[in-house]
Amino acid sequence: MDESDEEKQEGKETSGPGDAAASILPPLQVRAVLEALVFASPQPITAKEIARVLQGVPKEEWQSQLDALRADLARDERGLQLVEVAGGYQITTRPEYNDWVLELLDPKTPTRLSIQALETLAVIAYKQPVTLPEIIELRGVKSGGVVKTLLEKRLIRILGRKEVVGRPILYGTTKQFLLHFGLRDIGELPRIEEFAEVLGEEVDVAGLRRAIESPLAAPVALSEPEGTEGPAAADTPGTEPEE
Repeated sequence: MDESDEEKQEGKETSGPGDAAASILPPLQVRAVLEALVFASPQPITAKEIARVLQGVPKEEWQSQLDALRADLARDERGLQLVEVAGGYQITTRPEYNDWVLELLDPKTPTRLSIQALETLAVIAYKQPVTLPEIIELRGVKSGGVVKTLLEKRLIRILGRKEVVGRPILYGTTKQFLLHFGLRDIGELPRIEEFAEVLGEEVDVAGLRRAIESPLAAPVALSEPEGTEGPAAADTPGTEPEE
């Protein structure tokens, strides 16, 4: 066995089965590919999807380059940012430039929700799953039309029906809600005072705090005798639970 054969054999002996394979791409190219993937994905791209595409790149390598890309976009005077939202990663415009972007995309049609819609959305977000009678009870105003608007905008969805008299529909927030407000998951909801600032409108912060902190009335179970009063069964007409 010559010297080169000995070196090869020695390399085989010193390398263990758990050793990670070298990346098929240099670091800067990994970062460039990641930027392209996050930008091109129509939905926040998940770590699982990244790993599937970058099979020849160790997870530690692409995770490191993803962090580097995030830091690069976080520099001053950049118009984009890399955020972790709704279970994945997405490149978005920075909030301070949203008004300019909205002017480009839709200069005529107002895109903001009404104060009433924002306050109803906040109650649903913090109290979900919640029924329309419960929303009305908490807010003290009729909310059926607003709930229908939020359903149309896909910020809330139907979760099913509550097992009480009348079986009213239960509502909760959607993935679109997380995307709209830049949240990773519902667990990231801030204090109501902070969320009111995120809403960007003159919402009734004190009223929202009272509504969110108020306990819901005890539900009347379906096993109660007929005629027992319970939450009203009125809900948004023509809606069925989403799969």
